[in-house]
Amino acid sequence: MNKRGKMLLSLCLIAGLLLSGCQKSDQTKTSDTLNIVATTTMLADLASEIGKEHVTVNGLMGPGIDPHLYQASAGDVTLMQNADVVVYNGLHLEGKMGEIFQSLTDRGSTVICIEDGLPKNRLLSWEDDSSVHDPHIWFDVSLWKSAAGTVAEKLSEADSDHADDYKKNLEAYIKELDSLDEYVKEKINEIPKEQRVLITAHDAFQYFGKAYGMEVRGLQGISTDAEAGTADVSSLAQFITDRKIKAIFVESSVPPKTIEALKAAVQSKGFDVVIGGELYSDSLGGENSGAETYLLTIKANVDTIVNALK
Repeated sequence: MNKRGKMLLSLCLIAGLLLSGCQKSDQTKTSDTLNIVATTTMLADLASEIGKEHVTVNGLMGPGIDPHLYQASAGDVTLMQNADVVVYNGLHLEGKMGEIFQSLTDRGSTVICIEDGLPKNRLLSWEDDSSVHDPHIWFDVSLWKSAAGTVAEKLSEADSDHADDYKKNLEAYIKELDSLDEYVKEKINEIPKEQRVLITAHDAFQYFGKAYGMEVRGLQGISTDAEAGTADVSSLAQFITDRKIKAIFVESSVPPKTIEALKAAVQSKGFDVVIGGELYSDSLGGENSGAETYLLTIKANVDTIVNALK
């Protein structure tokens, strides 16, 4: 079966599952906790922080998974259908799952879209297209505070018996985020201003750059669905050479070959740039990575960036 045939078969299977579950399940709950399904590792962690002991969270995408390219399986659809709450990022991050979220909403499921609670004037556009926004909002800690507020509000609506606890959990988490925000700002100040340039595999760090005063360049576009061409590599290599940028970075969710090709292109121009380490871009770190939570991931990223560029 060719690629088009497989895609049609997958869409038909998902549509069939959604139609078969057009009425919300009346299965008796076996737990007192709210059953939440979150798409990304960041959102699974956020739901756990706000819900604490009142929720059971299942994440669809594990560490290192690229949400831009993720295609939901039949099992994923069933998991979401049976959930009390589904949480997703929006802004086309889960680009191949939009119809599924809409179908879940239409059938009466509680669906939390983080995009809906974000201040629209804070969203960054993709290049010159003002209708398409950058989905990587978690790299600005202040925007992640908005995301936390949205989750707390919606969980309180879905489970009003524990609304006071969700509010308290939010307040405690906001304090941790405020401390994290200050940590990032202090660390970035260790980098000489002329070296505050972040170059990565794909354009995931624009919110980070705007929030913390760094110029950001990505070899690929906002979505990893876009591929970098030879001209893109050559142009960025010349930029690195001209600016004498010390380090470039691979990403946990993107194969390293593109950055390795960029490093080789820079070397061919007579300048030696190092790969400064791996950044967590579209997922948190895995178990025992030291970056298993959002708070730890942001700290790990900024430490890697600063250590390579300062």
